[in-house]
Amino acid sequence: MTPSPEHESGHESAEARVQEHLDRLTARWGLLSDLSFSDLVLYIPHRATHEHPALRTHANPESKPSERRADYSTIGGDRLQFVVDAQIRPTTSQTLFQNDLVGRVFDAEDIPLVHEAWLTGQITTLNDDDSRLVREVHRECIPVRLHGEVIAVVERVWSPTVGRRTGGLERVYMRLFERFAEMVNAGIYPFLGDEEMIEDAPRVGDGVIVLDAEQRINFASPNAVNALHRVGIVSALLGSTLRELGVDSDTISESFANRLPASEEVERRNDAIILLHCIPLIDNQRVTGAALLVRDVTDLRRRDRLLLSKDAAIREVHHRVKNNLQTISSLLRLQSRRVDDLSARTALVEAERRIRAIALVHEILAREPGDQVRFDEIVPALVSLARDANVTGSRVKITVGGDVGDVSADVATPLAVVIAELLQNAAEHAFNAETVEKPQIDLQFRTGRSQLHVTIHDNGSGIDEKFDINRTKSLGLSIVRDLIRTQLGGSITVSSNGGTLVTLDIPLRR
Repeated sequence: MTPSPEHESGHESAEARVQEHLDRLTARWGLLSDLSFSDLVLYIPHRATHEHPALRTHANPESKPSERRADYSTIGGDRLQFVVDAQIRPTTSQTLFQNDLVGRVFDAEDIPLVHEAWLTGQITTLNDDDSRLVREVHRECIPVRLHGEVIAVVERVWSPTVGRRTGGLERVYMRLFERFAEMVNAGIYPFLGDEEMIEDAPRVGDGVIVLDAEQRINFASPNAVNALHRVGIVSALLGSTLRELGVDSDTISESFANRLPASEEVERRNDAIILLHCIPLIDNQRVTGAALLVRDVTDLRRRDRLLLSKDAAIREVHHRVKNNLQTISSLLRLQSRRVDDLSARTALVEAERRIRAIALVHEILAREPGDQVRFDEIVPALVSLARDANVTGSRVKITVGGDVGDVSADVATPLAVVIAELLQNAAEHAFNAETVEKPQIDLQFRTGRSQLHVTIHDNGSGIDEKFDINRTKSLGLSIVRDLIRTQLGGSITVSSNGGTLVTLDIPLRR
C-alpha cells in the first residue's frame, strides 16, 4: 500500500525531529564526557527488528554521520545491527580509543549491553575485559529518548586502571554526570529549544559550580574559584548565591525560570570578565539545581578588543590613503588644465585616472575589516571611469558579466589599474565612428578554484596582425603588461577577433 501524503509528511517530520535531537546531543555531549572522565560512543540502529519503534538507515556505513541518520518508523526484520554515529573523547582524562569507531556496524549480539539498553530503555552497566583495549573496561549504556521513544544509545567506556585517581572533585563530577544521564534517558537533555551555540563556551576543565534548588553554591572546582577570584570575589562561596557574592547577573534565575540553559558575560573590576553558562538539573519536572560552568575570558576579550582596535586603525589608514590619492588626483587634474601642450595634458589626465583606480581599492578597504576586497564593488566605478574619460564623442556601451568575488588587496590594486587601463584604451582607440554604428565593449570574469580569467572584447576595427604586446610602445599597454606579469604573476594575450580581444589569466591568492 502506498503511503498517503499525510503519512509521508508526518514520517519526514518525525525523522527530522530525531536528527535534530541527536545533533543537539552530539553538539553538547562534551560536558558529559568530561564530567564522567570517559569516552562516549553513540549507537543508532542499522536495521530495526521485532516491530520495535526504531531507526533504519539506508546509507553506507562509510558515509558521513548526517547521511547515516535513519528513518523513524516501525519496521519488521530478522536481524538487528547498530552503527556508530558519533564518538567523543574526554579532555579531563585519557582516552581508551586510539582509533575512531564512527561508521562501524555491530551485530546486536556483539554489543549486548547496548542491545539491552535499547530494548529495555533502562541505563545498564557492565564490567568486562575488552580484547580490543587489552585492559579491564567498565561500560554504561544510556538510552536516548525523544517523546518517550528510545532513538539511540550512548555508551560510556572507561577503565579504573587508567586516568585520574578518584577524589572529592571526581565524585562530585560523577554525581553530576549521573543526573545528566537520567535527563538523557528521560528525554530532557539535550533541551528542546536550546538551539544557540555559545561562542567560547566554557568546558568542565574551565570551572564548575554546583547549585542547589535555592541557587546556593554546594561545590566549586578550583578553576571556578580562581575565575571568581579574578573578578574580585574572595568571600566564602559555599552556601551563598552569586548575587549575595556581588555578581550582578540574571543568568541563573533565567535558567531556573525557563528550565533552559542560559549564558552571560560578567565584567567586574580591572576589566576582568567571566563567562557563566548555567545548565538546570531537572527531575520530575522540577528544577533541583544547576551546573554552572565558569570560564575566565578576560584575555580572550582583551585580544578581541585589540583586534577590533587594530582593524579600526587599518581602516583609518586606508581611508587616509584614499583621501591623499584623491587629493593627488585633483592636483593632477588642475595641473592638466593649465598645460598647453596636448601630449603633456593627456599624460597628466591618464596619470590622474590611474590614481583614481587605485583610490577605489582603498575606499573599499576603508569600509570593511581585513585585507580582502569585494572586487565586484569596484568594477562599476572602473566602468564609469572609462565612460567619463572617453573623449571620442561616440557613445560606447560597456557590458559586464561574471563574478570575481573576494580577492586580496595585493591583487585588487594592480587588477583595478589594469581593468581601467584596458577599458579606457578600448573606448578611445578601438572604434571608428564611420565604420562602427554601435560600439560595444564586453568585460567578462570567470573565477576558477585558483585562477581568474578575464576577457575584454570590443567590436571595433581590431589590431594590426603584427602587433606584439612585448614590443608595444604604448605607455598604457606597457603598464598593463608589466603589472600582469610582475605584480599579479599572470599572463596576457591580445588578438584580433571581430574586434580586439584581450585575455588575462591571473592566479588568485585567497
